[in-house]
Amino acid sequence: MPVPDEPRPDASDNVRADRAEVESHEVVTANRAWWDANAESYYAEHGDFLGDDRLVWGPEGWTEDELDLLGSAEGAEGRDGHEGRDILEVGAGAAQGSRYLAGRGARVVASDVSMGMLRRARRIDADRAAGGSAPTVPLVQCDGCVLPFADAAFDVVFTAYGVLPFVVDAPGFFRECARVLRAGGRLVAAEPHPIRWCFPDEPDHMGLTVTLPYWDRRAYTERDSTGRLRYAETHPTLGSRIEQIVDAGLRVQRLVEPEWPDHNPATWGGWSPLRGQYLPGSVIWVLAGPD
Repeated sequence: MPVPDEPRPDASDNVRADRAEVESHEVVTANRAWWDANAESYYAEHGDFLGDDRLVWGPEGWTEDELDLLGSAEGAEGRDGHEGRDILEVGAGAAQGSRYLAGRGARVVASDVSMGMLRRARRIDADRAAGGSAPTVPLVQCDGCVLPFADAAFDVVFTAYGVLPFVVDAPGFFRECARVLRAGGRLVAAEPHPIRWCFPDEPDHMGLTVTLPYWDRRAYTERDSTGRLRYAETHPTLGSRIEQIVDAGLRVQRLVEPEWPDHNPATWGGWSPLRGQYLPGSVIWVLAGPD
């Protein structure tokens, strides 16, 4: 679950933060470079929270074991519901969620746009293998909106904050997921709740005052002194997301807005137990693929 730390301007690097229109190609290039450069520091800071073989759906800390969004309860009695399933994780980061599912008998592929994140995944696998732990999962570098897989190749596709916050071409992402899903398949996609962009990225009471309009769909951007884009997060509305989902031939089964649990005292950038009392931090789409 590669949720970023809340990016902030760094005066020493002459980084300027703004809301602006952006092109898809420059966002892919910028965010790939950002995650390549920050993969190790991100894992060092958040690895304990995420675990190496857990599927955590967002900063709230809810796991797949708790929410069962991928449908493991559908398995036959005495059989894990993931056993024998073909599953694709998009925006896998260090492949923690993929390892979780592989450990439950699924055939999983983990993909990410960042080679830096996939190198971290490979190192985790190597350390686990040296300690006698298994299994590992295949790793594929690719843009989440251009998936190098055959039509109808997977029973389940999922992403836990790994794609939607970081791409302009979200319609392309949903179309690609619909394409690679088998009939009766499922897509589960977690992302920051659109309402969060109305509030400052502050975990305390300062983060509870609206400062930006909900309907401002311009991306959060960081550019250096030459104007080069270094990082971007995109901002949909719930309505625009649903339109993209429907246009891709997918159907909304559930829209999950997880509350902040009592068992998570952690603060992660602008997310915190305090803000979680008042505002949803995440939205998780549970979608049915084309028939």
